Amino acid sequence: MQSEAGKIQDVVIVGAGISGIGTAYWLQEKCPNKEYIILEGRESIGGTWDLFRYPGVRSDSDMFTFGYKFKPWKEPKALSDGASIRKYLTEVIQENGIDKKIHYGHKVVSADWSSEEKHWTLDVKTKEKSIQIKARFLYMCTGYYDYKEAHRPRFDGEENYRGDILQPQFWPEGYNYKGEKVVIIGSGATAVTLVPAMSDDAAHVTMLQRSPTYIMNLPNNSDLFFTLKKVMPESWAYKITRRRNIILNILIFWLCRTFPSGMKKLFMKGAASQLPEGYDVDKHFNPKYKPWDQRLCVVPDGDLFETIKEGKASVITEQVDQFDANGIVLQSGESLEADVIVVATGLKIKILGGAEIKVDGKVIDPKESMVYKGMMISGIPNFAIAFGYTNAPWTLKTDLTANYMCKLINHMDKKGYRTVIPRKDPSMEVIPFLNINSGYVERAQNILPQQGAKRPWRVYQNYFKDMMATRFGKIEDDFLEFGPKIEKYAT
Repeated sequence: MQSEAGKIQDVVIVGAGISGIGTAYWLQEKCPNKEYIILEGRESIGGTWDLFRYPGVRSDSDMFTFGYKFKPWKEPKALSDGASIRKYLTEVIQENGIDKKIHYGHKVVSADWSSEEKHWTLDVKTKEKSIQIKARFLYMCTGYYDYKEAHRPRFDGEENYRGDILQPQFWPEGYNYKGEKVVIIGSGATAVTLVPAMSDDAAHVTMLQRSPTYIMNLPNNSDLFFTLKKVMPESWAYKITRRRNIILNILIFWLCRTFPSGMKKLFMKGAASQLPEGYDVDKHFNPKYKPWDQRLCVVPDGDLFETIKEGKASVITEQVDQFDANGIVLQSGESLEADVIVVATGLKIKILGGAEIKVDGKVIDPKESMVYKGMMISGIPNFAIAFGYTNAPWTLKTDLTANYMCKLINHMDKKGYRTVIPRKDPSMEVIPFLNINSGYVERAQNILPQQGAKRPWRVYQNYFKDMMATRFGKIEDDFLEFGPKIEKYAT
């Protein structure tokens, strides 16, 4: 890194997770004359898929849409486990030389844009020391949650409990729960993954939820892909499967928004058909909110329902009153015995990886800013963020973002522009950046940026709309302010 620190990089990508790696690929493909590096604060690639090691950790989007457009997913399971996703990402960086661009253990603490010098200065912390790195363009691919802290409510009487209390985000390596009674507090994607994964070894697993979540069963196979592969090239089979799955994803979301009552009945009927006769589906799988007001949970091959049907797991819908020595006391007065309690109560949002962003020494408060096309922040020059969809696979949006930013960079080179700054319309109606009311989103409203009510400040959460806008829409508009023209960058 010594040789890199003294020069100005064309692009610095922060984060070597699925977004950062995908961005690096497209930068190499579409802007081959640009020099870039990736700064990764941890000691390995993968982001979420390297950090999360709890039992059964897997994607909750199928890998034909969550994976990259340029790299076919060849595994038999469409909803894949964390280890397989890490293997996939490792193949991507090795096959494309991206591994040579990654600098591990480089945590970006702050970044300051100089309007006079027309570049960023990044303060970066390594194990040995702090260094500075300069960049003409800064691309933040740090995800949206805090790696060091999850949402962790405290319960009365925790100090009296004699068993182990675990958090999925910080799962102890090699933890043995064989033959133990496990209670998982939560009802989101993590909880519905943990229940079937732990049920084979645990004596019994109980999912204790304050309120139900919509849960949809999805077949966990790649049958279409493998069938098509027999009669056509693999790349075609992958494209067709990917496109089919994208359309299905958008269709399900549209149906949920357009016919919420009908979809609610459909989800509940689906759950009832896989659970024991007489099971209280209305109590345990009938949320108070409309479908897709919060994220929809998926279970591969109905594994959660199957585990309940076999008697290995159960669901209790009630509030926690307190912990005692043997487990949990519910507000009804019932005691729930537990050897292990897993607190799967959600994420804590942290944007920009916690880095402080400044322009000419002035700290920018994201919540006072507006997001342009879901990727650039008003008032910040030569800056982009990778922020995926909330209602569809994350990488569908970050893939479009990366391609648009390559298009923007090439446009600036062609025109001789050195800087680009989105300028928000002060008369634009402001709405929340994320269009779901999940707990982790509600808790983060005071730190999230805003979006506008109309394009290009509106994030529509629609892949095909965004694809048309980013691929075929013009670059220059009334809101992008381009800087002084030059023949070429100074060295």
